[in-house]
Amino acid sequence: MPRTFSVSDSVLVDAGPSTVYQRVSDPALMGGWSPENLGATVRGGAGGSAYVGMVFDGHNKRGPFRWTTRCTVTAAEQDRLFRFRVHAIGLRRPRLPGPIATWEYRFEPAGEGTRVTETWTDDRRTWPDAVANAFDRVATRGHTFADFQQRNIRTTLRNLKAVLEAAPGAAPVTPSP
Repeated sequence: MPRTFSVSDSVLVDAGPSTVYQRVSDPALMGGWSPENLGATVRGGAGGSAYVGMVFDGHNKRGPFRWTTRCTVTAAEQDRLFRFRVHAIGLRRPRLPGPIATWEYRFEPAGEGTRVTETWTDDRRTWPDAVANAFDRVATRGHTFADFQQRNIRTTLRNLKAVLEAAPGAAPVTPSP
């Protein structure tokens, strides 16, 4: 069965593009709304605004399994676009290099809010479909990565919306898995 190489979804957030962009483009904050990501460490210790070429290590968890990915920002257009590619993976440190995935976030003004579109693209283009499908079903407990990531994207966007729309001074919203 041929693979689906890209999936996406969108949500309307009651916050301006600048606010949404600033939060999403800070990889250290991703753990606040992602069902798998626990946050990130920017390489070289330079935090702050994302820039093309910025490298960070993403810390992830799925069930009892934990792993780290090495990522590089490939687009950082203030209030419009944030994109990074995942190009290495490992348990504690990302030692195994290779194309893994690209994540993209687009921000479009929508009335007084922002439409956020999150897209996952499978960069494992050289893997034969049968091998990728078999690996995916083991790694995701029976799903293709496209189906699995479609659900993760919905959860991430729902949690992002809840966090950004929480009233100032309100108790923090705990992201749902």
